[in-house]
Amino acid sequence: MTAPAGGDLRERLHALDTCAVSDALDHLHLSGATTGVRPMHQGSGRIAGFARTVEVVDAPAAPAGKHLATRTVAAAGPGDVVVIANKGRVNVSCWGDILTVAAQVNGVEGTVIDGACRDADAVADAGYPLWARAAVPVTARGRIAERGSNVPVLFDGVLVHSGDLVLADGSGVVFLPAERAGEIIATAERLTARQDAMAAAIRAGESVIDVMADARFHAALTGDER
Repeated sequence: MTAPAGGDLRERLHALDTCAVSDALDHLHLSGATTGVRPMHQGSGRIAGFARTVEVVDAPAAPAGKHLATRTVAAAGPGDVVVIANKGRVNVSCWGDILTVAAQVNGVEGTVIDGACRDADAVADAGYPLWARAAVPVTARGRIAERGSNVPVLFDGVLVHSGDLVLADGSGVVFLPAERAGEIIATAERLTARQDAMAAAIRAGESVIDVMADARFHAALTGDER
């Protein structure tokens, strides 16, 4: 999944937050920021990694004999994030405690779901990083199933390919297309440095009115800082 410099990109991404990356995506006219997907417990923290995608559909539309996400979790490992696309459905779960155990055994970074999970207490007790739209007790069995893994999926309207980068934190989830990840991260790094300088200026006594009007904020996005 990873390009030659993939590990370095993932480490740099982990040092950022989703807000800075979302701003960088906006500046570069790229989609990638999602809304409404939140950490399921306080221990989720922040994760960054490479997408391992799962496409979920109504059970009658899926091939028989595939238990949802098991093949993806079995193939994933350190540096990977399981990405489950379930069209935002919150009336049925597509992740639970057994998948959590398997993911932890393999060293998976975490899971993000455009939909719902179950076994929220067990996931929290395990300390496994998990983002979803809701937690419900309703099982996937007989309701939804996996149509494909490591295939392009739509996650809250964002097209995500396996190998794209994922960042998730307390503000939500963003995706970075693999071919533009370096550019996006570099833009977000410049923006973060500028924002840190702005906060320091306010702490030093400068007016927030003047600081927020600072043209250097835009220059940080464009890379035109002097």
